[in-house]
Amino acid sequence: MSNRILVTRSSMPELDEYIDEIKELWDSHWLTNMGIKHKELQKKLVEYLGVEHIDLLTNGHMALELTLQAMNLSGEVITTPFTFASTTHAIVRNGLKPVFCDINPIDFTMDLKKLESLINDKTTAIVPVHVYGNICNIEEIQRIANKYELKVIYDAAHTFGETYKGKGIGSFGDASCFSFHATKVFNTIEGGAVCYSNPELGERIYNLKNFGIRGAEIVESVGANAKMNEFQAAMGICNLRHIEEEIQKRKKVSDRYRKHLSNIEGIQLNPINEDVQSNYAYFPVIFDEKVFGFSRNEIAERLEKNGIFTRKYFYPLTNTFDCFHGQYDVNETPVALYISKRVLTLPMYADLSLENVDRICDIILNE
Repeated sequence: MSNRILVTRSSMPELDEYIDEIKELWDSHWLTNMGIKHKELQKKLVEYLGVEHIDLLTNGHMALELTLQAMNLSGEVITTPFTFASTTHAIVRNGLKPVFCDINPIDFTMDLKKLESLINDKTTAIVPVHVYGNICNIEEIQRIANKYELKVIYDAAHTFGETYKGKGIGSFGDASCFSFHATKVFNTIEGGAVCYSNPELGERIYNLKNFGIRGAEIVESVGANAKMNEFQAAMGICNLRHIEEEIQKRKKVSDRYRKHLSNIEGIQLNPINEDVQSNYAYFPVIFDEKVFGFSRNEIAERLEKNGIFTRKYFYPLTNTFDCFHGQYDVNETPVALYISKRVLTLPMYADLSLENVDRICDIILNE
């Protein structure tokens, strides 16, 4: 169907712009291993994100998994099941036990009223997740972490370019990990990054992403291979030039959705936080079928029949995955379970026309 509307669409520069950016790679034949494009993007992102240090990796998952490994953690890590599979898998693949904290029903981030009760002598870190561009309660998380001497690693995949009280979101916690996947506000085709302030942590992450190689004849530790290549970095350089324009286009889409869907009984929208400069990454809607009259699933089916594709994001919860069968009790995170069964993310991307937003909302409200 040529006129179908997908839930997301990758932002890309003009073809000539990208070709111009990668031309010198044909001269140098330097295609990976932290070449000129990698270094240029790294420098530009430090400035744009307002962080002390950043390292670029092949994807956002490896950014999180290797950051956890670099911290040499053990025991239990508190996180949330209302997230993408990557968050939980990164913890488990490090031999750590995820302990699931419920979310709050307003902005869907970790419910800090329940966090402290989950901490014990096996707890070594907290991995909070910024959700849909909604920022966790950073001050309270840091207070609790300091009290119990815990590491804080933010899954910041949804919050590229956002600021909290004027400060770049990547500058909080011991580390913040971003995804630059094709579906994100900012993409490097695939890609990711970790922001940090401790140079020693940065050294360990670098070693892990590059086999532990520190020189032509020096391999000082055991590592993996998670380097961002030059073509990814070149795409990032191009997309970064247009990021502010892209975010403003997304804002117009978000505003149009809000014009139609705000103050509708049975519909809950993302909250607006005046302290956060949003990137308008997603447009989630919570449908209370008892009040609205239709369930999330019914709305999704109705839209799909009209060539409009949405996503039940996040459903299912990670603590219900088949690969963890019998290990966790989903009833211990009842709010996350409730929201996961009712949330639908509507199409959201910079080039989505306002006319199509009108059409989507009309189908939701009037068909």
